[in-house]
Amino acid sequence: MFLRFCTMLSLVLLVFGVAFSLGQNYTEPLVLEGKCLVVCDGNPSTEGALTSSFGISVRASGAKVAFSALRGTNHEPSDMSNTSLTIYFDQVLVNIGNHFNLQASVFQAPRRGIYSFSFHVVKVYNRQTIQVNLMHNEYPIISAFAGDQDVTREAASNSVLLHLEGEDKLYLKLERGNLMGGWKYSTFSGFLVFPL
Repeated sequence: MFLRFCTMLSLVLLVFGVAFSLGQNYTEPLVLEGKCLVVCDGNPSTEGALTSSFGISVRASGAKVAFSALRGTNHEPSDMSNTSLTIYFDQVLVNIGNHFNLQASVFQAPRRGIYSFSFHVVKVYNRQTIQVNLMHNEYPIISAFAGDQDVTREAASNSVLLHLEGEDKLYLKLERGNLMGGWKYSTFSGFLVFPL
């Protein structure tokens, strides 16, 4: 039924003379009633989409991507089983599309697009400094820092928009210090803003 609707939509757009030029590379999405996403592209991708030779790509609403994870236990480097200092999460609140791997605590982008990421961590009760990096394919993109020596509870957070390619991987790395997570203070979230 949905496939028939999207096929009919493509035909209606062509019949009523909506201006689609074969040489045009116009990729501004048009969302109709929340049912499908029509992207006009002279070089359309076939990933998860019904495409035509006229450069019309109809993507189902299943193309949504979002995740949110948290850590329910304290996080100290001495307790970790790896040397990369990846911050592991033990609970997933949202994982639409299943692109966040809880065991590895790594998000893998399913497609090229603009993504939004944010994280929030709290240091443990002592006079120390923490630094956390958002890693993109092994390279730090943004950092968060908390180092006030007179404060026992201090948070570090940051957020960013990134242009990612399919298969890009993102995760959090604890550069220094210890995190408190016993009351679910450490969180990591992200979502696809729009595909490219």
